[in-house]
Amino acid sequence: MKFKKYWRKSSFKKVSDGEFLLNHINDIKPKNFLEIGVFHGVTSRNVCELLSLLHGNNFNFTGIDLFSSDLTAKDEYIPNTKFSNPLKSIYYNYIVRLDPYSKESVNRLLKKFKNNITIIKGNSNEVLKNSKKKFDYVFLDGGHKYETVKSDLNNLINVIKDKGTILCDDYNLTYAGGVKKAIEDFVKENNFKINILNSRFAEIKD
Repeated sequence: MKFKKYWRKSSFKKVSDGEFLLNHINDIKPKNFLEIGVFHGVTSRNVCELLSLLHGNNFNFTGIDLFSSDLTAKDEYIPNTKFSNPLKSIYYNYIVRLDPYSKESVNRLLKKFKNNITIIKGNSNEVLKNSKKKFDYVFLDGGHKYETVKSDLNNLINVIKDKGTILCDDYNLTYAGGVKKAIEDFVKENNFKINILNSRFAEIKD
């Protein structure tokens, strides 16, 4: 399946990285999917398209994001929401008049799957603590501070199904070393298995 960007910003600079993710999901074929760090919803849309092909209407997708560029947390990495393409800026600012990095915009992008999705605006650490849902696949691409990643992973223990998969993005980021350290500490402390895939992804399984 081809990874499409839908005229939005994506954390994947290379389409091949997005397609690697889709192939990984296709191999596992999850029905209950959680994405932490939705951003513009590009990955969310691609994942929903794939899950729809695999399961028809029998899947559930949950996405969590702060949906805010105004973060004050020390050392956190704020997503760049500005377009380098002026046509995209004109399109979103004057035609659509909707910030692509917003819950409303992501819901609009995913509207064909409205019966299968839940998009949550909030801090993943808090949302996960109160979650009653169970997931068989989690794509973790939220905050990049050590404390944020570690907290997300610790909370995921309570929402991931037995034999479920956690796939962490940005394991190899040199400017956000906290991601790699948090993942490695989490795996060591819980005696989990870790596989580094396509250089940037860390797959965690029990």
